[in-house]
Amino acid sequence: METTKVGIREFRAGLAEYIASDKPVAVTRHGQTVGIFIPTPGPSQADLHALQQASARLKEVMPLAEGEVDAMVSDFAAARKAAAATRRKRR
Repeated sequence: METTKVGIREFRAGLAEYIASDKPVAVTRHGQTVGIFIPTPGPSQADLHALQQASARLKEVMPLAEGEVDAMVSDFAAARKAAAATRRKRR
């Protein structure tokens, strides 16, 4: 894969463009490469559609009222806090 070389100032100025690209960028400073930026692909439309379908299916299979969701979140937070306290005591 071809790597584009750009100066650090140019890289900062065009960061949004480089993030949206799919090509790696070699960032240079005074002509020396100081880093390589490799953008990662975001979720595709197919991925988002599949996630929406899975979410709809989950709601069909496991309908929860608002209060039930809040209770589950509170239970999870309490369990996480207790586990953290246990870990701290072991140290």
